[in-house]
Amino acid sequence: MDMTTQQTPPPPLPPPAPPERRPAARGATRPGDRIFLGLSRGSGILVLVIMAAIAAFLTYRAVLAISKDEANFFTAFEWNPSGVPPQFGIAVLAFGTVVSSVIAMIIAVPVAVGIALFITHYAPRRLAGPIAYVIDLLAAVPSIIYGLWGALVLVPNLDGLYGWLDAYLGWTGILEWNQGAPRSLFTVGILLAIMILPIITSVSREVFGQVPRMHQEAALALGATRWEVIRMAVLPFGRSGVISASMLGLGRALGETMAVAMVLSPSFDIDASLLDPGGGTFAQNIAGKFNEATEMGRDALIASGLVLFVITLLVNGAARLIIARRKEYSGAAA
Repeated sequence: MDMTTQQTPPPPLPPPAPPERRPAARGATRPGDRIFLGLSRGSGILVLVIMAAIAAFLTYRAVLAISKDEANFFTAFEWNPSGVPPQFGIAVLAFGTVVSSVIAMIIAVPVAVGIALFITHYAPRRLAGPIAYVIDLLAAVPSIIYGLWGALVLVPNLDGLYGWLDAYLGWTGILEWNQGAPRSLFTVGILLAIMILPIITSVSREVFGQVPRMHQEAALALGATRWEVIRMAVLPFGRSGVISASMLGLGRALGETMAVAMVLSPSFDIDASLLDPGGGTFAQNIAGKFNEATEMGRDALIASGLVLFVITLLVNGAARLIIARRKEYSGAAA
């Protein structure tokens, strides 16, 4: 009998090995990535170098001026760097800059947030689009246009507002009006508020538009009204963005020059009432006196510019600290 051998099937071949994956390199490996990394890093370093150069230049010229100043640079109420001996101080300028900017922020921030909420959550789409477009255009208007409007339209029509404030709040002394021309720090604050309003509104609108839809829908599903949705979901999410927008507007208010110079009647006195004409700001004083200043006068103006530079850095640093402390409540990481 023929014996046939039973052949066993060959063992199955092992599956092909997956392609070897190289670990992602921490640095840039492609030429384009390396170029982009170098340009980005160089740009950041260049900004720091420029800021350091500006600070060094301002400090050097400021030291030259302050070393020859016979008055107290921080508390003196006069500006005569060309006198013999030179005497000048920044008390009036610092007061005017801070007060006018605070007035502008008090007026502009609530109005800007309200407009941004109206555009994003209340206005119909056909109306929200044109309003947002007009606000973006207002943010691009040059400051000289605002200054002309303030001098020709705003100042002549503030008598009624000043009279009302004097009648109801004049007893405070801060808002007492002595029938002078309305070319005061309060007028400057109103004009600055109008100027920074489009900037704060535009940024706040973009932030409110990024609120996750499911956060709002969850609040509505729990029975919240539209205002409660805004209060519990929209405003906490956009708090950091609103603070950033406000600081951006404050930066423009602190450094505004031509518009302030066109509506303010400058003087080196600090009045108890914000409605009395007079006062001054750093930027307005530099713009008004730089062309006719002597070498000593220019060094004194540069010294005042250094103070404004430091104030701006402190404001930006404070904004960063506020945003960092409130980051966990903003919902930005959701």
